[in-house]
Amino acid sequence: MHEHGVRPARPHHRLTEDGRRVREVLSYSRRGARFTPNQAESWAAHQEKWVIPDAAVDASDFAWADWFGREAPLIVEIGSGIGEATAALAATRPSYDVLAFEVWLPGVADTLWRLDETGAGNVRLCGVDAVWSLEHLMGERSVSELWTFFPDPWHKKKHRKRRLVDADFARLVASRLVPGGAWRLATDWADYAEQMREVLDAEPGLEGGVVERWAERPVTRFERKGVDAGRAITDLVYRAVEG
Repeated sequence: MHEHGVRPARPHHRLTEDGRRVREVLSYSRRGARFTPNQAESWAAHQEKWVIPDAAVDASDFAWADWFGREAPLIVEIGSGIGEATAALAATRPSYDVLAFEVWLPGVADTLWRLDETGAGNVRLCGVDAVWSLEHLMGERSVSELWTFFPDPWHKKKHRKRRLVDADFARLVASRLVPGGAWRLATDWADYAEQMREVLDAEPGLEGGVVERWAERPVTRFERKGVDAGRAITDLVYRAVEG
C-alpha cells in the first residue's frame, strides 16, 4: 500500500517519458473479448453488481470492502477462467469475500451466470493485474487464502519468464497472507509443478509442499484437458509462516 493514495500506474497503463507504452513481461495475455449471445446476456444482467471496473482502483480512497458491501475475511483467486471452481467454492463459503482476478471477459461473463446459478453473491471479479493489485491494493496479512489453479504454464522455454509463480511473487504472497493462511495451487505441467516447489520451498515465509488433490475443488475444463492429454495433475499447498 502506498502513502497518500499515490500508486504506480497499472500494467498496460505505464508510459515512457515520451508517451509510448512500456513493454511489460506479464503472466497472462489479454485474449479476444467477443461474447456469445448467452455471455452478452449474462454480462448485461450481472456485470454492474459483481464486476469491479478497472478504473475504479485508481481512486485514492479505493477499498475492496466498498465493493463487497461488508467487512469479511478475503479469499483471492488468480485466473478464475470461466468460474467453474470460483462459483462452487464461493457458494460453500458465504462468510468469506471471494475476489477473482480474470482478464478474459468472455470467461468473466461465463462466471457471472455460474455465480447466479449457485447463489454465490459473495464474489467480485476484477480485470486489473493481480500481482499489481496484491502489491498496491492489499495490506500485509490481509488475505485469508489464495487460489492459483492451472495458471498459464508458458511451456515454451523462451516464455517461462512470464510464469506467475516466481521468487518475487512468492515473497509478496507470503507477506499478504494471514499467518497460517493457505496458498493453494494446481497445475497439469510437471515442469511447472517442479518450479513451483523449488520457488516456494525457497521462500522462508512459506511452508508446505505437494498434497493430495483438494477434494473440494471441482474438476475444471483445464483439468479435464490436461488429463485427456495424459498429463498428471499436481496440487500444492503452502501456508504463511506465523510471526
